[in-house]
Amino acid sequence: MKQLRVGVVGVGYLGTFHAEKYAGIEGVELAGVVDIAPERAESVAERFGTKPFDDHRDLIGLVDAVSIVVPTQLHFPISRDFLENDVEVLIEKPITETLEEADALIQIADSRGRIIQVGHLERFNPAVMALGEILDRPLFIESDRLHIPKEPEEGKKARGTEVDVVLDLMIHDIDIVLSLVKSEVKSIHALGVPVITSHVDIANARLVFENGCVANITASRISLKNMRKIRIFQKDTYVSVDYANHEMAVFRKDGKGNALPIPGVSFEPKNFEKADSLKSELEAFVHSVRTREVPVVSGRDGRNALGVALSIIDQIQETTEDFLRRGISL
Repeated sequence: MKQLRVGVVGVGYLGTFHAEKYAGIEGVELAGVVDIAPERAESVAERFGTKPFDDHRDLIGLVDAVSIVVPTQLHFPISRDFLENDVEVLIEKPITETLEEADALIQIADSRGRIIQVGHLERFNPAVMALGEILDRPLFIESDRLHIPKEPEEGKKARGTEVDVVLDLMIHDIDIVLSLVKSEVKSIHALGVPVITSHVDIANARLVFENGCVANITASRISLKNMRKIRIFQKDTYVSVDYANHEMAVFRKDGKGNALPIPGVSFEPKNFEKADSLKSELEAFVHSVRTREVPVVSGRDGRNALGVALSIIDQIQETTEDFLRRGISL
């Protein structure tokens, strides 16, 4: 099997993990890492036995595929450079800053037969992957993603706080909900509040879909505990997933069980072996590059999640402005 040459652009906290995982995947050569801080690129390159660069364009001609792990505002220009030179790209979430940028990348990829995968990591959680075998038509979904505030590194802001909580955390759950419901969003009702940063730190969105499903999604980075859970209801079935612990509980109305206090309902707990979701994500990307199969999280999936996230942000802004017009202080 021919070695697949890959690179990583941006080797900060998350990008370093990308480099580490690629270095351990069979049939993959980590051909180079890029960072605007030369000393960081050199340190990561030395650690994983590859070459350091300070300009992403230096990788063109040296790689077949690349992970782009840089601030969101740089996703579009860097991804465009690689796609126009026939390099496959994995772009960390969100895909881009705007829908126009996302559409442009998708058009370039389609015209050149290239692959875009978007880094919605939670899709590779084994408990999430198992949902496809259980669900057929969700009717109501409730999702909570609550995080303890992150400690900033000395002299820096805490990771993620340069954007609001919708793009930082909620977008994971938006992507999962869209993948489960498979219907157009009919309406959105959202509210959010800035508490500890200048951006929205806690947000709730109620999505109503054309097929009748309703999803209630909450994301917060001011919680006293970490929680990542989703509950899905469909006819005769209720499923609860704990992302963090890779656990699932399935309740079915089958007339056989005695899942107290609900007679006639059977209860099936499922525990999944804790897996390396990032490695699974990168292995899936490598597989798509080799086989030309559509990625698990395609560019269009990333674009759709971004579209809903931006609509939520717009509605939160409108609600805030309405409060201010009415003299209500936030």
